[in-house]
Amino acid sequence: MRIRIIDAFTDQPFRGNPAAVCLLEDTWPDEDWMRQVAAEMNLSETAFAHPVDDGDADYALRWFTPEVETDLCGHATLATAHALHQDRGTPATVRFTTRSGILVAHSFDDGRITLDFPAATITEAAAPHGLAEALGTQPVAAYRTGALGDLLVVLSDEDTVRGLRPDLASIARIEQESGIRGVIVTAESADYDFVSRFFAPKDGIPEDPVTGSAHTALAPYWAQRTGRTSLVGLQASKRTGVVRTEVHGDRVHLTGHAVTVLDGLLQIASKAVAGSVSGGPAGSHSAS
Repeated sequence: MRIRIIDAFTDQPFRGNPAAVCLLEDTWPDEDWMRQVAAEMNLSETAFAHPVDDGDADYALRWFTPEVETDLCGHATLATAHALHQDRGTPATVRFTTRSGILVAHSFDDGRITLDFPAATITEAAAPHGLAEALGTQPVAAYRTGALGDLLVVLSDEDTVRGLRPDLASIARIEQESGIRGVIVTAESADYDFVSRFFAPKDGIPEDPVTGSAHTALAPYWAQRTGRTSLVGLQASKRTGVVRTEVHGDRVHLTGHAVTVLDGLLQIASKAVAGSVSGGPAGSHSAS
């Protein structure tokens, strides 16, 4: 089975967020095998997709971290759209059926890909006990993000976001105790509209390089703060990546590029087929 590693939300190799992508011919392989492949890849996400013909979608799509199946993932969706467009010559618009409903990706001739995702609901909340100590800085404000499951934390300035060295064991404990999938930190930026970073050590992602799904919360938050619906965010991880966002009511458009850096063959094939085209069992709380 063919597998690719694609850097998403970047137009340069070895930047952005790498995702592994497996394009399947018909239905889901054995779920344990998919989990093992994701653990072997050891990237923040591995995506599996196969064609469907149900009138509402063109492909079924699932995502796995090294630890859990994910409910929503931006960068691996963008990487999958890139792989489909490059490899199979799919139409410019592809509809995916996922655990988060129908997600749409639009590919453009200049290499841009725009994802149409649900906007997160932002609600101000008290910062969990121990968060300031875990981050090493005092938050300005904290917000819950509804079904997305993140904690959005506003910090004082860009330098604080960039220089953050959190206690990841403490972050994982807070995620577990608070029932959140990850912590987004953000601040206003001098060169972009905002900067952010994302930590989800509980689900096997100490720091995610570029988190598309987190921008479904970041975009509405900063749109409300700035009064502008079109914004550009830099995720200031070591690899960095740029996400262009547009808020359209209860939807957010996320735009970026992608680069294939590895195209190979999985030598160990699954021996079983299981599952349904709409996704796997419920129970995960991760996304990226």
